[in-house]
Amino acid sequence: MIEIIHQQSGAVLHRVDSDSLCGADLSHYDLEGADFSGMDLSGANLQGASLCDADLHDADLREANLIVAKLHGANLDGVALDGARLGDGVRANGASLYRCSLREAEISACDMRFVDLRMADATGVTVSDCDLHGARLDGACLYEAMIGSSELIHAELRGVDLRGARLCGVRLNGANLTEARLDGAELGGEDCLPGVMNKAVLTRASLINTLLPGASLLNADLSHAQLGWADLSGAKLHGATMRKAELTNTNLDGVDLTTVTMTFANLSAAQNVKLRYPKRGAR
Repeated sequence: MIEIIHQQSGAVLHRVDSDSLCGADLSHYDLEGADFSGMDLSGANLQGASLCDADLHDADLREANLIVAKLHGANLDGVALDGARLGDGVRANGASLYRCSLREAEISACDMRFVDLRMADATGVTVSDCDLHGARLDGACLYEAMIGSSELIHAELRGVDLRGARLCGVRLNGANLTEARLDGAELGGEDCLPGVMNKAVLTRASLINTLLPGASLLNADLSHAQLGWADLSGAKLHGATMRKAELTNTNLDGVDLTTVTMTFANLSAAQNVKLRYPKRGAR
């Protein structure tokens, strides 16, 4: 018999007639504030369960079903989520992890479509082979996160903190990175196509070989950014700063650089640069 207790009051929230929670059916139970720290919940059915403010740090949630689960403010530091299901492709069914903590968590091969991770603290998280299509990560902290071979298509990443993060083989087609912090981040490759990066901070970021044709980078800060061999053709850079940016073989075809701060950037190394000058006598 396992008793699931409230981490603060010690009250028994639920009893399971088993010596393990591995594969347990806890779907739709109210388990707010429960203490699951370090427990084996692998393969457990937590669909629709309320786990708000629960302590799940270092828990094993591999292959668990968390569709529609509510985890507002839950502590998932160091949790193992390999193969877990947090979404099923229906917007209303994505798990809610608003303001939860996922520091140093290991997440791989997860279905996380339309998951709500707004304001979550995922510092140092490792994410691989996950589908985060349409996920909401506004204001989330992914400082020094490692994200590889994952999909963030049409994801909302407004104001996300990705400083020092590495995004390798990540599909960002149509993602919104308005006001995102990407200082010193590394992202690029043929699958990287974020649509909106207005007011984003990309100082000293590595964007080598990144495909950004037509991307909106209005008022973005690309100072000291590595943009070698990147495709910025048709990008909107009005008001952007590219001070000391590395532009070797950067494709700037169709880019209006009139209002871009290019101090100490070597434009001569870029490709398809067309500078516009005011007409003589124009007022």
